[in-house]
Amino acid sequence: MRFGPVPLADALGGILAHREVVADGTLPKGHILTAPDIDSLAAVGLAEVTIARLDPPDVDEDAAAASLARALIGIVPGLRLSVAATGRVNVIADGPGLAALDVAALHAVNRVDPMITVATVPDLHRMDAGGLVATIKIIAYAVPRAHLDAACVAGARAIALHRPVIDGVALIETRIGRDLGDKGMRSLQTRLDRLGVGFAGRIMVSHDSQAIAEALKTSDAPLVCILTGSATSDLHDTAPEGLRQAGGTVAHFGMPVDPGNLLFLGDLDGRPVIGLPGCARSPALNGADWVLERLLCGVAVTPDDICAMGVGGLLKEIPTRPRPRRQDD
Repeated sequence: MRFGPVPLADALGGILAHREVVADGTLPKGHILTAPDIDSLAAVGLAEVTIARLDPPDVDEDAAAASLARALIGIVPGLRLSVAATGRVNVIADGPGLAALDVAALHAVNRVDPMITVATVPDLHRMDAGGLVATIKIIAYAVPRAHLDAACVAGARAIALHRPVIDGVALIETRIGRDLGDKGMRSLQTRLDRLGVGFAGRIMVSHDSQAIAEALKTSDAPLVCILTGSATSDLHDTAPEGLRQAGGTVAHFGMPVDPGNLLFLGDLDGRPVIGLPGCARSPALNGADWVLERLLCGVAVTPDDICAMGVGGLLKEIPTRPRPRRQDD
């Protein structure tokens, strides 16, 4: 691509690089100059104009953005593309889910040519229907075909969407001391609604491991959350013991996300069980959201995954926190 100022006589068919004001209006940046445009520019006293002109190996910005966008999403369901305009195409989620990104591949795309760019939400970011997952922007008016082809190969199928695969979640809640009401249930329902997942009901029991075990055996929900009246403070506390007594296993206790430290993750007959931290009674983002969302969308969560959540895991303070991280003097 050639770029720079040229005499008006040589500008026909060029791509206007800067907005120009003429007698009857304006010619916008990116406009392809016609013979009447040249006359209009001459009439206002311009002798030259800055343009871009494509060479035969070049692909114009809209065609390049559209080609790269199609390569990035392939034929996976759940995503759609906007119409290319000014070198930009947006990748949009058709329904709720989690962004599924091949981060290394996207880095490779962005290294091919500085004029070829892909910006995305973070990997595993929760998406609402209509949410913007990524935007592909060709910065220049065109890019070489060889560079576009290399970017398409490097980023093939690098953007997808994890859709929910679990259709119902049950809540086991224990009573101890004062009545905490239904805040926990309502907050869980809100979290499930965001992903279009059904609520399979709440089972209220005493704060006793055997009572929790019986409730777990009773529920046939594909995922069960446990919210205790007193926070789980040890791997062998009431709720984890209840899961073991029901025949399940505890895979991990604790997470480096704040709020959300006191979460445990387990399994019962192939069904995930999440021991929710007390902060899950608040609708504010906490560590349990990241675990719950992944499991609902069929993304495995291992102890290593939880340990890796620490970087970026210092979340916003919540007003109900009994001991804030910072206190006024």
